[in-house]
Parts: sequence; structure tokens; C-alpha cells
Amino acid sequence: MGEWGLLAGEPDPDSAGCTVSNSTLCVVGGFRYTLTGLRSPAEIKIRHFRVDVTPIRRVGKVAVGNEFETGGNMLDQDRVCNKWVIGIVLAALSIGFAILPATAQVQAESKNMDLVGYNDLQGRGAYQPTIHKQGNYWIAYIGHHGGSALNPLTGNMEDNGTSIVDVTDPRNPKYLAHIPGDPRIPGPGETGGAQMTRVCDGSTLPHGDKNKVYLLRTRGTSSHEMWDVSDPSLPKRMTIVLSGLVDTHKSWWECDSGIAILVSGKPGWRAKRMMQVYDLSDPSEPVFVRDFGLPGQQPGSTGFQPIDLHGAISTGAKGNRVYAGYGTSHGGVIEILDREKLLKGPKDPTEANLNYPVIGRFDMPDEAGAHTTYPLLGMELPEYAKNGAQGKKDFLVTVGESVDNECRAPRQLMRIFDITNESHMLGVSTWTVPEASGHFCTRGGRFGTHSTNESMSPIYYKRIIFVAHFNAGLRAVDIRDPYNPKEIAYYIPAATDKTDKRCVGTGDDQRCKIVIQTNNVELDDRGYIYIVDRSNTGMHILQLTGDARKIADLP
Repeated sequence: MGEWGLLAGEPDPDSAGCTVSNSTLCVVGGFRYTLTGLRSPAEIKIRHFRVDVTPIRRVGKVAVGNEFETGGNMLDQDRVCNKWVIGIVLAALSIGFAILPATAQVQAESKNMDLVGYNDLQGRGAYQPTIHKQGNYWIAYIGHHGGSALNPLTGNMEDNGTSIVDVTDPRNPKYLAHIPGDPRIPGPGETGGAQMTRVCDGSTLPHGDKNKVYLLRTRGTSSHEMWDVSDPSLPKRMTIVLSGLVDTHKSWWECDSGIAILVSGKPGWRAKRMMQVYDLSDPSEPVFVRDFGLPGQQPGSTGFQPIDLHGAISTGAKGNRVYAGYGTSHGGVIEILDREKLLKGPKDPTEANLNYPVIGRFDMPDEAGAHTTYPLLGMELPEYAKNGAQGKKDFLVTVGESVDNECRAPRQLMRIFDITNESHMLGVSTWTVPEASGHFCTRGGRFGTHSTNESMSPIYYKRIIFVAHFNAGLRAVDIRDPYNPKEIAYYIPAATDKTDKRCVGTGDDQRCKIVIQTNNVELDDRGYIYIVDRSNTGMHILQLTGDARKIADLP
């Protein structure tokens, strides 16, 4: 994708509405074409162009919902298009598939889900998106894996960090700023970047500046930082919450209380990732509360070394629960914690004190991980409405992270647990994408679950959960009956010229494929769905359609 070519022909009169900026998405004969560096098609008959080709399902104009696709934003220049009919269409089509390697996925696949907008995120591998309403604007903050790319806004190569994108108009997202992270260290494992983002308004935090908006982010594997993003186009670092760590990862921040559950690697602990609780109710003055982890991880312990923490989700003071997941891809452990006891109980990390806040614990088999632990509380179950208390229960959705390419390790699934009796969790169902439905093990890259949305927006909460499924894209699952989860929609993006390869084997036996790796997903309170790609493809903004849309409680 992205080779230079030569195309001759007269523009169709209907193409006058298709304008060209630095990168313009146009549609011809059932294909999307991104043409770079052109003047208006009415000005010249023979034009050099850069063509990015993606087959689509319909010929002519591309409908997105009830409107025509107007692209998004690439290289910080608006993409605008209605349609472009060019004289020698067959010549263009003949080169289209030759531009991407034969193994690359050149066509988006979808069911009951449409593309609304797109941003390439400067070709940076993406992890956590956070979508935040700031006044009259909606802003996406996206954390990135280690690596580097050109920032066209500054003209500099920058280590991957945090992308800030205005998604107020989801059909035309605008890249506002990039905050560099740490450089990636060559070798195995995750290093560099700035993977995690959480955002709170000062007007919500107990001791924040009421006129400010704050970004809590990780920086590489060494620190947690606080940024002032009141003007998202001009982020300013305020303070370093803590540094000198051996790792960081998926944190949680309660905006109503300021309590933050940070995932850190604190020197001296027998875990690369454990829990550190901070009071960030005044973001300019971080206050340490306590360290926490599984018994056997604390300094001075011996014997079996428990698996690392991945992340936690808190229901805040009102719900008084923290759901923690340990072990992303194997040997998962789920803990349900009493939040009040976690914050106010004895802090010295003895085995007894680490057990004190624990209400329930579930140790999973070695093949199962606990990457995300998402609570579904107070679910009404119509099937059991006549069976007393059985008609209303609490559940927990857990997914593991598939970590090997081309199905060379156990596939991670979505699992649902009945946690009504918190000290005796009970698995009630599992769900996965059938491999044969897309021959995903041979597509390249990872296949299996990675994460779910973490937003509890009433539009979808207890109705639909969205699962990032690597090369199987995004999957929407109807969970109104937790005993029988059913897939109702999906979207697998097309590869672009920025999509990276994924390899298996080494040396002469190595083989690589360019493949989508949908990494994480998040929602906003308008009902839009945001997915980001681990293999540098960017961010896609989606919406449900058809029967799937009817299940959501959309405004």
C-alpha cells in the first residue's frame, strides 16, 4: 500500500464535490482510494498520485449511518470525499491489490457495525483510549506502546507517548497533540511508550482546580505523571506522582474521590506489577496511601511467587468494591476487595494485612488469564423472575490476553462469573469467536480476547459488552442473559500502509504477515465506540446498526 503510480483519465462531472488535501479518501468502483498530493481532479488529466486501496462492500458513495462518509483526519489534514469516478478504473483496480502484500487484509469486515470516523494516530501502536467530555468538546486520550514515529505537528521523530484527538465530530477527528513517552528498549517485553491514560475534571475532584482538566498517565515502565490538559492542544506536565519503578501498567482513577489505583513495579516487591494506592484528590499534591498485592509478593516473602497484577476496576465509595485481575494470559487470579478496608485497613504488607480486604478470590486454571475484570451488578434476569432472589444477580466479566501469534498458545476467552455470593464465585459461561468463521489462526498475529470496554455508560451497561479480539477485530456481545452470551455485531478494520507485520519463527524459518490487531476499546456517552490497533493502524470510531443497535439504550 502506498506506492506511487500514474493514472490518466477525465474526471466524472459528479466528482466535483471531491476535494483533495494532503490525503483524501475517494471511492471508485467499490474501492476506497486515498490519493495524496493531488490538485483538484478538474485541473489536470494526467496525475501522479499515491493510492491507498481498500475494497468496500458497496459501489459508489459510501454510506455511514444515514450520511456519506467524509473520512477523518490523516497527517492532521482533513479528508473530504463524496466520490471520484476516474477514466481508467480498471487500470487502478489492477494495481490495487498489488500495493499491499498478499497476506494483508485489504477489506474491512463488518456486521451490524459501521465505520463513522478514523484517525491514523501518526502510525503509533496504541493501547488504552480514554474518551472525555471537556465542556462542549469530546477528547480522546490514547496511550501508546513503545516505538517512535514522525509527529507532523512538530516535524520531529518522537518516542510514542500519548495522542490527544478531538472527536467532537466523530466523522472528522482532529489530531491535537502528542506527548512523547520513553524510548523503547530493544529486546523482548514491553518497554517505552506511555500506555495508560485516565482523565478527571478538577470540578469533580474534591480538591482540584475547578477550571482544570487532569491527565494521569504512565511514562514507560518507570513512572506515573500528572498533566494539565485543560487546553488539550497544549498539555503541560504538572508533577511526577512517583518514579524509579521497574514497570507500570493499567491504572484506575476515581474522579469523585481522587483515589487512584496505580499498577507499579516497586523495587523490593516480588512482582513486576503490584498495586499502589494514592490519593490524587488534589492532583498537584499526590498522597501515598498504601502498597498492596497477593500474599507472597511482599518484600521479604519466600517460596512460591504469585503472578503479577494487571489492573483493577473500582466501584468507588458507593459500591465499596475493587475488582482486581492478576495474570494476563495464564494462571489468572481474581480478587474482590472491600474498598474501605483496602484504604483504611492496616498498611504494613504482611500476609495477614494483604488478606484483610479480600472478600473473594478465584484462582483460574493455568490456561486462563485475568486481564480485565468488569462487574455487572444488579442484573435483572427475566428467565428467573419467578424464582425469587435468583431473578437478580451480580456477575463479573473476565477476559484473558492472547499473547502468541498464530494460535501457538492457549486461546484466551471471555468468561462470566456469578459473584452474587462474593466468597464463592461461580463460572456460568464462556464466549469466543469461532476460529473457522474467519480462519483466524492463519491470518497472522494474535487471535483471542484482549480487553473489554471499561465505561459503564447506561447506553450499553448490562446490555452489550465490547471485546477487543486482536485479528478478529471488535466484537459486540449481548450479555442480557449472562448464561448465554451471544455475538450481535463485529468490525474488523482493513490494513493500511501503516499496519505493521507480525511474525512467527526465527531466521530462515521466520514468516511474517501484515495484520490487524485490535487492542483496546472504549465508549462515550453518545454511544460511539472507539477501537485502537496494536500494530499501528490507528483509531476507528464505530456505531452499531441494525438489530444490534436496538438492544442499546441510545439517546
